[in-house]
Amino acid sequence: MSKTDGKDESVKSGKVSLYDVIIVGSGPAGYTAGIYTSRARLKTLLVTGTLPGGQLMTTSEVENYPGFPNGIFGPELMMNMRQQAERFGTIAVDDEVIQVDFKQRPFKITTSSEVFESKAVLICTGASPRKLGIKGEQMFAGRGVSYCATCDGPFFKGEDIVVVGGGDTALEEATFLSKFGKSIKIVHRRDSLRASKILQDKAFENPKIEFLWNSVVSDIIGDKKIASIVVRDVYNGKEQKIHAGGLFVAIGHDPNTGIFTGQLELDDKGYIALKNNSLTSVEGVFAAGDVHDYRYRQAITAGGFGCMAALDVEKWLTERKHSENKAISSSFYSNA
Repeated sequence: MSKTDGKDESVKSGKVSLYDVIIVGSGPAGYTAGIYTSRARLKTLLVTGTLPGGQLMTTSEVENYPGFPNGIFGPELMMNMRQQAERFGTIAVDDEVIQVDFKQRPFKITTSSEVFESKAVLICTGASPRKLGIKGEQMFAGRGVSYCATCDGPFFKGEDIVVVGGGDTALEEATFLSKFGKSIKIVHRRDSLRASKILQDKAFENPKIEFLWNSVVSDIIGDKKIASIVVRDVYNGKEQKIHAGGLFVAIGHDPNTGIFTGQLELDDKGYIALKNNSLTSVEGVFAAGDVHDYRYRQAITAGGFGCMAALDVEKWLTERKHSENKAISSSFYSNA
């Protein structure tokens, strides 16, 4: 098949196409997986999703990805990964998967405009940070509003920082940010924390950290970047403006696994449960990145998981082909 604008002719014609592997989702996990499966000479289709490149497409500068001593913009890093995958033969389609069928073989992947089939599937749909849903949040994303302290903390040296949340993640991020920020205020809608006792003790003992109890962030104010936030008391409705150079939202993540409900085993948090390395509950369906990893959630770890899953896919397809050839050979000689 000829390749045109990153697609083969079957993609353009709308016909059902059989691939060795379909990667659902992009970002570091998906693009890395595409590099490895394509270099292994597997016919690879990558469906990028609604945000090609994933969360890094909304990140300004990435300083903690190895190989870039001066940092690199998130969108540029993702575009480089995509071009590298396509150079080895990955067919990338900017579309969204709306339905999957893992109960028959070959597997069926339905997007908003096409239907594809594959021998194996690799899921890299990631997870999305929960948003506050308030005025200014989207406007200041990447300009003071962040959802990852490990990723962005060093950019806020000497700033007054606000962290929203009351669980382990919020306190871990607040403690981490105290290495850089001048002050850390934790805004929590209740008067007690859900975080583990040891993390609470660390936060209470940290002289840079203070708590605003029974409060929520109701507005974000600024020009080119965040300058202050408005905090509202949940009981009396009284509001106060607080100077802030950074707002870190740490109220959890939601895995992008809705379309896999009833098709794959998910854990109690909705993340894909893995059985053996990167293999899911369905033989031939694999997963990589934040869609199963709720602990690390870093670009470099997602890329590593993408590599491992791609190697597992290659091994599984090779063993399956060997078993099928052996079965055909045995059948031939038994019928001779």
